[in-house]
Amino acid sequence: MSGKETVQAVENAETAQWLERIARREAKIGVIGLGYVGLPLTLLFSEERFRVTGFDVDAAKVEKLNAGGSYIHRIEPEHIQAAQKSGFHATSNFAEIADVDAVLICVPTPLSEHRTPDMSYIVSTMESIAPHLRAGQLVVLESTTYPGTTEEILVPILEKHGAVRGVRAVRAGAEPGGGVMVAFSPEREDPGNTKVNRRDIPKVVGGLESAATATAAALYNTIFHRVVPVSSPAAAEMTKLLENIYRCVNIALVNELKQLSLRMGIDIWEVIDAAATKPFGFQPFYPGPGLGGHCIPIDPFYLSWKAKEFDFSTRFIELAGEVNEAMPYHVVQAVSAALNEHCKSLKGSRMLVLGLAYKKDVDDLRESPSLTIIEMLQHAGAEVSYNDPFFPTVGRGRKYHLDMTSTPLEDLASYDCVLIVTDHSSYDYRKIVAEAQLVVDSRNATRGIASPKIVRC
Repeated sequence: MSGKETVQAVENAETAQWLERIARREAKIGVIGLGYVGLPLTLLFSEERFRVTGFDVDAAKVEKLNAGGSYIHRIEPEHIQAAQKSGFHATSNFAEIADVDAVLICVPTPLSEHRTPDMSYIVSTMESIAPHLRAGQLVVLESTTYPGTTEEILVPILEKHGAVRGVRAVRAGAEPGGGVMVAFSPEREDPGNTKVNRRDIPKVVGGLESAATATAAALYNTIFHRVVPVSSPAAAEMTKLLENIYRCVNIALVNELKQLSLRMGIDIWEVIDAAATKPFGFQPFYPGPGLGGHCIPIDPFYLSWKAKEFDFSTRFIELAGEVNEAMPYHVVQAVSAALNEHCKSLKGSRMLVLGLAYKKDVDDLRESPSLTIIEMLQHAGAEVSYNDPFFPTVGRGRKYHLDMTSTPLEDLASYDCVLIVTDHSSYDYRKIVAEAQLVVDSRNATRGIASPKIVRC
């Protein structure tokens, strides 16, 4: 039997054992990174009676979860407590990696200050877990990243501590079946989306070897109604970028059309609604004050950065990113112009910004345009307050230094301008318009309300 045939035979036998353990719910799951992606994933596996260990370097998160609490708005403490009954516990001790069968990595992948991929969270995670991995385990990266990350970053770290499973490993002198299986499966979380059940979102999986793909697909098939295998980790990585860049480009298009429509005296929201009646060839996207969240503002830059390695310029994608990044400037200019119409200057004006979250009804600040807009207003000399039901305070982050406390929605008439940046459902917009001197609306939240106080931008 050739080396390749030997590997295949071993892989087939071990995959069969894996499938049996998954079917019996005997496989133990480890999830690294208990944030907006990792914690919901943990709960899905717990609901299917898997024993899950959650790993996070944030001791406060670990303590809260082990006490049966939650720090994410849409996840109730009861959900955590139900998971604990299925064996869930959280830890900061990566030595416990040795006790699980599958390791799912859901750590942040931000941009550096120079707009290049920051792989430090992935690298530090892999360096922390690699000494504790054992043969036969499955390692899946879920963090959004550029095509090639799994093979260029994860695999070399694993190879330093022991061969990766498959033909490649045997050629390097390892025993068949030795090492761990490696795959990439992009997360598809949509915070605040209550219309689509998480289990109904198809799960894309691409393994380094066929056994990794089959095993990861079988595992995810227990919590998702459909799994979509692809040929490689790179194909799965590119799939996630395509999804988000598609949204980025189309949002940039409507953001640009919104600015043109304002000059032409046309209601872009009316236009989008009318176009959306076409039963084919059109999908509605909506303008706003800028992009937020972890993926859409970041993914285009990941691919643009990687494309340079192949001497390729992603001009179309970069242009979309530039349009979306300019939207906070458009909003601030609109505020300044609206104040000028009331014979007031932006400098010295009292401003109330409604909404810090990057989109409505979520407790997520990542890349939120509100943070940029507040800092721009402050730099222009405005006295800025904010209100957000999800954030009683806001401190300092990678890109902002606000140190502010949410202001109650009282005495709105004392503000020169109320600026709607995030259209939370809990706001009574008719009451806000009635009490405020001036309302600048960047989200069309006041649609249907007729008032000379409203300036839509």
